[in-house]
Amino acid sequence: MRKASINRKTSETAISADFALDGKGVSQVNTGIGFFDHMLTLMTKHGLFELALSCDGDLDVDQHHSVEDTGIVLGQAFKEALGDKAGITRYATVTTPMDEALSFISTDISGRPYLVYNVDGLKDKVGTFDTELAEEFFRAFVNHAGITLHINLAYGSNSHHIIESIFKGFGRVLDQAASLNEKVEGVPSTKGSL
Repeated sequence: MRKASINRKTSETAISADFALDGKGVSQVNTGIGFFDHMLTLMTKHGLFELALSCDGDLDVDQHHSVEDTGIVLGQAFKEALGDKAGITRYATVTTPMDEALSFISTDISGRPYLVYNVDGLKDKVGTFDTELAEEFFRAFVNHAGITLHINLAYGSNSHHIIESIFKGFGRVLDQAASLNEKVEGVPSTKGSL
């Protein structure tokens, strides 16, 4: 099983994560931010990963450090779990509906971090969750996983549904791109490395 365990402690957060790529979608998540926990659970379920994650963050300040640092840790775990990337599919694109919301997400496990995030129209908060932090999570993940990620919202009006569509699609696109393909020999790159 391709898996990783990451522990990260700073003056702002203490995070531990056990992550496996080839799972059944089971998670235990506790960041202290209910909506964010819900999104990470959805990501895990639809990505068919295994995730046990706890974050003790400075929520008395705000949610920023907890969300961003969780992205850092999960990006590191994803990269480590991939290993040398031999035999992976590498590219994937998914379209995910959630009621009235529809998102398109594409990724390239390229070794080159780059985020495109075209999501407009979110309200400031869903519950207590600052919706602008969704982008911060994805940027932190991308930078530490070393992947290219394009997130585009086609349409949607309910902020909860929009973000849920994106997190479900994110799990699905990572699962597809990281999946092993028996037709791929070695690393899927003409350069010979990713």
